Amino acid sequence: AHYEESGGGLVQAGGTLTLTCKTSGFTLVNYDMSWARQAPGKGPEWVSGVNTEGSRTSYANSVKGRFTISRNNVVNELYLQMNNLTIEDTGVYFCAKGLRGRTREPGRQGTQVTVSA
Repeated sequence: AHYEESGGGLVQAGGTLTLTCKTSGFTLVNYDMSWARQAPGKGPEWVSGVNTEGSRTSYANSVKGRFTISRNNVVNELYLQMNNLTIEDTGVYFCAKGLRGRTREPGRQGTQVTVSA
């Protein structure tokens, strides 16, 4: 499996970013998928999950109402729209298999999101 996350950057608090995860090496439509993040010095934290069809979504309490997960199985991509970002959202974001996936394999770069005051 290969994942390529993009869309991160530096944004002021209250700003918006949309992340994309391009997948390859496996059939995306067969897997529930998640976004997770890892803040400096901390372990991976699950952020949001979506089922195979994209009809059911779930969110961590810390992002509920601000983030929206979606997917396009035709182009093998997963998305995370992030609104009203806060400093606590800073971290490396990456996608993972599973409805509550948060496994970050060694060498996975993810995409850096930095929120400034």
